Amino acid sequence: MIVVGLTGGIGSGKTTVANFFKELNIPVYIADDEAKKLMVRSKVIKRQLIALFGDDAYIDNELNKPFIASKIFSDKTYLQQMNAIVHPKVAAHFKRWMKKQKSEYVIKEAAIIFEHNKEADFDFIITVTANLDERINRVIKRDNSSKSKIESIINNQMSDEEKVKKSHFVITNDNLEDTRNQVIKTHQIILKRIKNLKN
Repeated sequence: MIVVGLTGGIGSGKTTVANFFKELNIPVYIADDEAKKLMVRSKVIKRQLIALFGDDAYIDNELNKPFIASKIFSDKTYLQQMNAIVHPKVAAHFKRWMKKQKSEYVIKEAAIIFEHNKEADFDFIITVTANLDERINRVIKRDNSSKSKIESIINNQMSDEEKVKKSHFVITNDNLEDTRNQVIKTHQIILKRIKNLKN
């Protein structure tokens, strides 16, 4: 099965692009969403996160996100330790999910493919970009967050320029109709490349 990575900075519109691929009957795996579900569902993850963060990591069987966010914010090693617990489980879950799919290729949407040096996990990588002001405005609306907080997140992420250099495809998400057309074009090129690989 061909695996296509879909990545991009905060507010670039990865979900919008993912939904356009779904319209073309391409299965999409949203790594962050699945990680959140596994953190609640998996007894092993739960046990390890409680050992890492303490009993306050969960309230009424739900992940205590504000508490964990504050811990990670004050000590970055917590994030590395949490990722070491969660990421292998997500990777295993993705492999099981992939085996059930019947399409020519699947998409795995993950924000930090390049930051974690995971390029080798993918046959092709698509980076979604967007105008910086547009990205900030989207996240302010979506997360009810402050401009300065979003800017600090963007400044901590790998730049679009660096991501674009490492990608096979780039989709600029500034206009919905244009974005949809870019997705259709990218989809057709991927299918053509898969056909060539098979020949």
